[in-house]
Amino acid sequence: MNPRVLVSIVTFNSARYLESCLRSLEDQTFRDFITCLWDNASTDRTPEIVADFGGMLHTSHFATGNIGFCAAHNRIIAANPSDYVMVLNPDVKLDPGFLDTLVQALDRDGRAGSATGKLWRWPADSTRERLLDTTGIYMTRNQRHLDRGSEEPDRGQYDKREYVFGASGAAAFYRRAMLEEVQAGGQYFDEDFFAYREDADLAWRAQWIGWRCLYVPEATGYHVRFVFPDRRAQLPAEINMHSFKNRFLMRVKNMDRGTYARFFVPITMRDAAALGYVLVREWPSLRALPLFLRALPRARAVRRALRRHRRVSPEEIRWWFSNRPRSMPVS
Repeated sequence: MNPRVLVSIVTFNSARYLESCLRSLEDQTFRDFITCLWDNASTDRTPEIVADFGGMLHTSHFATGNIGFCAAHNRIIAANPSDYVMVLNPDVKLDPGFLDTLVQALDRDGRAGSATGKLWRWPADSTRERLLDTTGIYMTRNQRHLDRGSEEPDRGQYDKREYVFGASGAAAFYRRAMLEEVQAGGQYFDEDFFAYREDADLAWRAQWIGWRCLYVPEATGYHVRFVFPDRRAQLPAEINMHSFKNRFLMRVKNMDRGTYARFFVPITMRDAAALGYVLVREWPSLRALPLFLRALPRARAVRRALRRHRRVSPEEIRWWFSNRPRSMPVS
């Protein structure tokens, strides 16, 4: 019998938080799951921590090089059948009922191809209100993807179940049937992305095919946030480069002409600002241009295939793009 849930974890120098992440999985009230881990050539204490938890890990693989977030998760997901897939960052700590709550939610809602819970910022400051990390992702009109509620004090403003654009890749819960339907060439996450924005790309593809993303606030946890939109200068050059590349790849794959025309001004202004920043202050990100051109033929092929199978109109997709988070009620 296949497990109901596969928990897929990809690590890269993640020792600082990995033990807490794995311990939170040991404490889950839902037990019909396996955990598989892929390490992308860490140089810290990650192998020692994995060895300590060897009894709870179904598989663990230590690569000799960094193949990227997307490719590593793809390999785990393809090799381990299950009803659901939980893509979990090693810097996330889940509350004990997290898996149980999301399994029950998707078992009851056949329209939902994915689910996302409520994550708070970790480490938490016990003297202050808990700050939200994410309650799902949303897309702005100029094609930024942002986390709903990020850095807001949690005062109950996101305490009802509703449909959102997509699940944050920090702790994304996917229906296997949805992943199989949106995959392209055997890739669930687009490996040309390597890392960053891959969760928004997958969410967009799922929306086109008619799969909803269910936000379930009763599923709670904590996430260490390293990547912030306003702290680009402090991020590793590799992350910034892939972020720049993937902004355009995601659009090539998913955006219809009518939507591009509707939001042409804000999109172009944002593109000009991003390109100007790279030319003036972030030259290493220019490496994104040849990588983008190399990925372009496959991106166009995915776009053509998606156009043949989409079940949702461009107008319905366009509704999601807003400078404030949008959600749909669960009927």
